[in-house]
Amino acid sequence: MNYRHAFHAGNFADVLKHAVLALVVEHLKQKPAPFRVIDTHAGAGRYDLAGAEARRTGEWRGGIGRLLEARLDADVAAMLAPYLETVRAGNDDPVAITSYPGSPLVARRLLRRGDQLVANELHPEDHAVLRATFAGDPQVKVLALDGWTALKSLLPPPERRGVVLVDPPFEEAGDLFRLADGLREAIRRFETGIYLLWYPIKDPKRLRPFQARLAGLGLPRSIVAELMIRRAVDADLLNGCGLVIVNPPYLLRDRLDRLLPVLADILASGPGAEGRCHGPALTDP
Repeated sequence: MNYRHAFHAGNFADVLKHAVLALVVEHLKQKPAPFRVIDTHAGAGRYDLAGAEARRTGEWRGGIGRLLEARLDADVAAMLAPYLETVRAGNDDPVAITSYPGSPLVARRLLRRGDQLVANELHPEDHAVLRATFAGDPQVKVLALDGWTALKSLLPPPERRGVVLVDPPFEEAGDLFRLADGLREAIRRFETGIYLLWYPIKDPKRLRPFQARLAGLGLPRSIVAELMIRRAVDADLLNGCGLVIVNPPYLLRDRLDRLLPVLADILASGPGAEGRCHGPALTDP
């Protein structure tokens, strides 16, 4: 995909990924014991929506921009509140935003005292921005490891509680298989952890080998959340995205069943927009 995130910050894929991440972090906060968020491909952490990259694509306008302007039912608004509060926290205007938080900043703004964040990013420019963003923060450790190495070496966390977000750039053809294989190794080290694995959807049929490899892992406690913003007629476009969620928190499936169709309606860019949750069978819907 050549997915340098500054060009896509705040788009529909970020909305799905960060809304679910916020729901998971809020679930972990229901117990007093500390937990750890591990972000293996963290990006820069903060994105200037007035910058050259974001202005070139304008993708955020069809993502977080639309969501902030939408009228939401009370239950959907409550589900999205933790996520949207992290977005508004970095902006003077709650709707006309100029800055968007990446996943590490979304997570950090939701942590309690004592909880920890490990943000890993190998790209030197993004790593420098990430390190500057969290400079002096005792609850955040910023690393510059290969993301797949980080997935192995950072598990299990000392707290034995937490969520692991894996959001690779998909610059290489084998990244989907690396995602499945990385999950297998990670679960061996941290079986009870919550895992969020993001993947792009251009042509859904091309995902079948990836889905078969995931199915071979035999993960009964897993669900898949997918958001399509249009029918996948043009396989060169990013038509949707998905999250594989392992060990999903209690009631997350119910919340996603309510939330995903609403996001599809708000963020649709053509006919065939759909949001749905399925699983535990990781097969092509």
